[in-house]
Amino acid sequence: MTAAPSIVLVGPMGVGKSTVGQLLAERLGVGHRDTDEDIVTDQGRAIADIFVDEGEAAFRALEKQAVRRALAEHDGVLALGGGAILDADTRGLLAGQRVVYLSMDVEEAVRRTGLNAARPLLAVNPRRQWRELMEARRHLYEEVATAVVATDGRTPEEVARAVLDALESTVIPGGDPRTPGRRTL
Repeated sequence: MTAAPSIVLVGPMGVGKSTVGQLLAERLGVGHRDTDEDIVTDQGRAIADIFVDEGEAAFRALEKQAVRRALAEHDGVLALGGGAILDADTRGLLAGQRVVYLSMDVEEAVRRTGLNAARPLLAVNPRRQWRELMEARRHLYEEVATAVVATDGRTPEEVARAVLDALESTVIPGGDPRTPGRRTL
């Protein structure tokens, strides 16, 4: 099957990509898919276990395959893992897609996730690690994004509405809804 997702969500861990993605899928009457869930299902173990047992490089290779497959097969709402955009090939595959970067600041990350050690990349000094991850990744999220939606202080329902509003405003009447033209809300 050759498909293209109606919306691709990117952003840091804990920003709500899966939750917002499910809400968007319901509102749009399409399916929802999460590449992290695909990896867990395919591997039969948690992402944290893959990191511990095989290392980050092995996980990133699995992630790249999962994203490529999902982009080719899924035509609904697709949520990517937080580090998926680190791969240049993946970023290339996202070109021309309707990609929404869900953003949040460190205080929101603390509130939502507690920045606990259950997240393999945040095991030591979670606040500093989260800031460093965002410094390394923010420009990549922005590079692939058609729209940027801040999630700070918003409910998942409010974020979903903002995503739809942002994407609606990027469509040129009579044009392709995947036409890039970034909007920040």
